[in-house]
Amino acid sequence: MKRLLILSFVLLVAVVAVNDSNAQSESSEKPQVEVVFVLDSTGSMGGLIEGAKQKIWDIASEIILQKPTPEVRMGLLTYRDRGDEYVTKMFDITDDLDAIYGHLQTIQAGGGGDTPESVNQALDEAVNKMEWSPKEREVYRVIFLVGDAPPHMDYQDDVKYPETCQKAVEKGIIINSIQCGNIQSCTPIWMEIAQKSKGEFVQMAQTGNVIVIETPFDKEIAEETTKLNATVIMYGEEKQQEAVVGKLRLQRGMSFAGNAARAVFNNRADGRAVQGRGDLLFDVGEDKSLLEKAEGLPEELQKMTVEEREKFVKEKQAERDAINKKIGELSAKRTEWLKTEGEKKRLEAVAAATAERRTRGSDALPSVTRPADLAAQRVSAPAVPEAAEPAAEAGPSFDRSVSEIIQRQSSQAAGK
Repeated sequence: MKRLLILSFVLLVAVVAVNDSNAQSESSEKPQVEVVFVLDSTGSMGGLIEGAKQKIWDIASEIILQKPTPEVRMGLLTYRDRGDEYVTKMFDITDDLDAIYGHLQTIQAGGGGDTPESVNQALDEAVNKMEWSPKEREVYRVIFLVGDAPPHMDYQDDVKYPETCQKAVEKGIIINSIQCGNIQSCTPIWMEIAQKSKGEFVQMAQTGNVIVIETPFDKEIAEETTKLNATVIMYGEEKQQEAVVGKLRLQRGMSFAGNAARAVFNNRADGRAVQGRGDLLFDVGEDKSLLEKAEGLPEELQKMTVEEREKFVKEKQAERDAINKKIGELSAKRTEWLKTEGEKKRLEAVAAATAERRTRGSDALPSVTRPADLAAQRVSAPAVPEAAEPAAEAGPSFDRSVSEIIQRQSSQAAGK
């Protein structure tokens, strides 16, 4: 009997230890962030789209700054209207941000004409057709609806936004709405979408107020990135290798500022040179068996034994680690510079834009409206004049608004 009691106690301790270990493992898992941009791509949205192309990596880099460092997945859905070249184009949620950046580069503003657009269809597809993580997983899921025109409410065969907002709440997806420009018929609906989806509403200049600031460290980061790219070992099927080539080509065509933001993200995330699969040097860290078969490997590695391949990869990884260390040091200096000198330059640009706006005699646009504010007021259009806007203006900017909202909402989701 005594032995039985001792054995039971030992088993109980073992079970508790396993459960505690599992709990620690789960708590140490990286937080998950899933962001989907739903972008109006009609003709009037050209300025915002070009700004988004320049700032998508800055937004990703801001997300990755959070502690603990989150895993970031993004999706993209662009929409126009019936009768245009297309109604929607969807690029599903993925952790391959190079692919999302590549998709974003293909988007050009065009079409439109009549004010309402296919907003209802776009939101429905973003909420119900994107491959979001299951609700039972603790993930911060967010949509940014970005456009300047209200939805067509006269289409009888689409799902209207109130129903989609309800479905988003059920799935744990927040919808934030960003209105570009001054179309008054759009404002109350954009505010209502945010209100019904526990999100925030922002109204900004038609162009998105994007300001690109190049730092003294960006050129050197670009030079180090070129060295980093030289460590990429492409492998696998032809389609996979072509994708890697395309991503590296896009990177080479980026501005110094854009390249630096991408490098900062990759460096903080996991030190890879290119997103997605296709770089043997990174992928072998997750699957050692990749070195066991010659098929799909570069010709140089096919001639080697498994042991020689392992040695080759280890040496390349040491080379990459040294480059990443240098990029990390430069990134830290870049971040610090942006907090001080960069902010001064941004404020100077905003001040100049404000002066220009005052000269034109137009009022400042409203800023951010959060859920509590939305609930406390009647949803109605603010008195904003219908007027042509200068290329850059005072008020919220696309990239800063998105970054600040994500930081705020993800912290709340994590219970901070």
